[in-house]
Amino acid sequence: MRLLLAEDEQELSRALVALLKHNHYSVDAVFNGQDALDYLETENYDGAILDIMMPKMDGLTVLKKIRASGNSVPVLLLTAKSEIDDRVNGLDSGADDYLTKPFAMKELLARIRAMTRRQTETTDSILRFGNLSLDRTTFQLASPKASCRLGNKEFQMMEMLMIRPGQVISADQFMDKIWGFDSEAEQNVVWTYLSYLRKKLTMLGASVSIKATRGLGYSLEEDHD
Repeated sequence: MRLLLAEDEQELSRALVALLKHNHYSVDAVFNGQDALDYLETENYDGAILDIMMPKMDGLTVLKKIRASGNSVPVLLLTAKSEIDDRVNGLDSGADDYLTKPFAMKELLARIRAMTRRQTETTDSILRFGNLSLDRTTFQLASPKASCRLGNKEFQMMEMLMIRPGQVISADQFMDKIWGFDSEAEQNVVWTYLSYLRKKLTMLGASVSIKATRGLGYSLEEDHD
């Protein structure tokens, strides 16, 4: 899953990025509210963590602006403020959850899991194509023959392919969505993970394949004997 972290305390931000990446999240980090708004308006995220007190634009204003534009990305607000009125204001502005500083890292991870789980429950929790099913809550890819649990990036790639079967997805789109716009990873990492997925499709006896369209990208297609 890809998250946006907007936290102006850079030492805390670095610690949170390290924690989230260790727990298999892809993270883009920004340090002010204007950048947070720009990223949320132009990129696709599975969740956002917004500090309320930030330079250029506070987190509540960012939240109100994205909600006004119809962006329903799950949002967790972080703040040193603990008064009940501040919590109510944040939730009334469209936040999914609220966490006051200081907080335990385990609690932060639990809150993120809860809010992203609620988001997947509002959509189909199981994707199906051909004889495959992909459980978006357990990362299980299954066929009538067998099942396996996908790693985080494998899951995100398979999810993108199964949401839009037959539609070509470019390597750049995989990179932007999964590794992040500012990632230093090389594009050949996409080919590596697609190779992993192809081997798992073979192991599962899948009736679908990941097809390459030269110069354009990759799509999930049903096999026709």
